[in-house]
Amino acid sequence: MATEQWFVGPLPQDDLEPGAQPCGEPSWSTPLGRPGDPPTVGLEDVQEPLLEASPSPSSPEPLAPGPGSAPPRLPLDTMFSPISEQLRYLLKKADDFQSYLIYSRDHVHKEQLAKAMPTFLKMCEPYFLYLEAAARSVPPIYGALQELVRKGLLEISQQLTLRLEQLVLMYASFGFVDLEETDPLSISCFFCGRFSISPSHEVSIFRYCAPAAYTASRFPRYLYKKMRWNLETTPEPRGEGQDSHVEYYFLCYRDTWEDTGKSLANSCPQIQKLWSIGRWVPLGPAEDDLYSWILCPQPPGDYQQLLTIGFEEPSHMLATDLLVQILTGQAGLAGSPNAAGPAAWAAQES
Repeated sequence: MATEQWFVGPLPQDDLEPGAQPCGEPSWSTPLGRPGDPPTVGLEDVQEPLLEASPSPSSPEPLAPGPGSAPPRLPLDTMFSPISEQLRYLLKKADDFQSYLIYSRDHVHKEQLAKAMPTFLKMCEPYFLYLEAAARSVPPIYGALQELVRKGLLEISQQLTLRLEQLVLMYASFGFVDLEETDPLSISCFFCGRFSISPSHEVSIFRYCAPAAYTASRFPRYLYKKMRWNLETTPEPRGEGQDSHVEYYFLCYRDTWEDTGKSLANSCPQIQKLWSIGRWVPLGPAEDDLYSWILCPQPPGDYQQLLTIGFEEPSHMLATDLLVQILTGQAGLAGSPNAAGPAAWAAQES
């Protein structure tokens, strides 16, 4: 276990205000109290408790007995106690990072601050993996309590996602991290979990810290992405020479006022952005044309709009719910390549 500390020296103790959180804890979760003296944030402080408290994402333990057993007469806050405790721990660490940024940035090397943020995001990945897999993976693992447990787990996932997004934006505002997607060292987006929708299809979730142009060439025009989902399809049965295939889906908005050329001074901000979910459509080069890929500065692609949401941005949780409906054929999308859902995928693979 690494023992290198990200920061050196204690935090200032006078007039220290905890970082603001973007949203409250779930209604069934114990409120997070104000910490006393903020401890020094070290790699071992984050990594060891996280690995000890986070269940394995590959085989999540059910919080309730299966359908054959009588459900326990336990309140949800008791059932969620270990998970809520881990959430409080990670939120506390996020507050520590924010405090260091505000009060100690002049005493800490820029390289230490730049290194700390991606490391902390990496430490949160096992927790996201468990939350999304336990809540969304098929088949459900909580029996009659599945819907209640699902809602609770996804509320926790959304709360932590928004807190991390807020923290990354704050670090970017001080110039310690870069949000530019074309920079390979930037934190333009971060991983928010993975779940399966069939034995051969897995979905990974990524959230952009700030809206980014759909492509580096800004084509299609006025289109900006906020979330990305990677749909990985694994052939069954998997044999030699059969690689998995990945498709990309996005939550985007189109700047309608910019598109029509209307003045923002005379516009209503509530109807500036038209939100939708769509699929990345590659325009070349061919996958087996290695020479063309080497000469290609950026992969060209188009946007196939699958679902128009409206002028209000969907929550992080709702956006993924809508994508799952699209992929499982519940959104009534005629002509969509995935409109038939996993049953049709299985038929195509057989």
